[in-house]
Amino acid sequence: QVQLAESGGGLVQAGDSLRLSCAASGRTFSSYAMGWFRQAPGKERQFVAAISWSGGSTYYADSMKGRFTISRDNAKNTVYLQMNSLKPENTANYYCAAGRSMVLVAGGSMDYWGKGTLVTVSS
Repeated sequence: QVQLAESGGGLVQAGDSLRLSCAASGRTFSSYAMGWFRQAPGKERQFVAAISWSGGSTYYADSMKGRFTISRDNAKNTVYLQMNSLKPENTANYYCAAGRSMVLVAGGSMDYWGKGTLVTVSS
C-alpha cells in the first residue's frame, strides 16, 4: 500500500514556471517507477512523464519534451515535475502515479494514484 500526495499547483501567467511535488508514504518508495498525468476540464486524462525506480531513465509525452522535467529524490520519498514556459493549454489537474516499471506507467498501467493538484495558466 502506497499513499501519494501532490502539491505545488496554482494560478500562473503564460510563460511562468511551476514545480509540482508528489510525496509518497506507506511502502518503500524506491521500489516503484513514478509518473505524472494530467486531465483538463472536459478532457480525458493524458500521460505527461515517467521515471524509473532509480531515476536513471525518463520518458516524456511528445508535447512535453523540452519544457517539462521529471525527477525524484528517493531519500525524501518525493517525485517532482518542473514545468517551464507554461501555456494556457497546460491548464489541468495534475496527478502522480506509482507502478511496476517506467514502461508500464507510461502506458497507463500503475498500482497507485494521488488525488491531484490544479494548475491554471492564464493568458
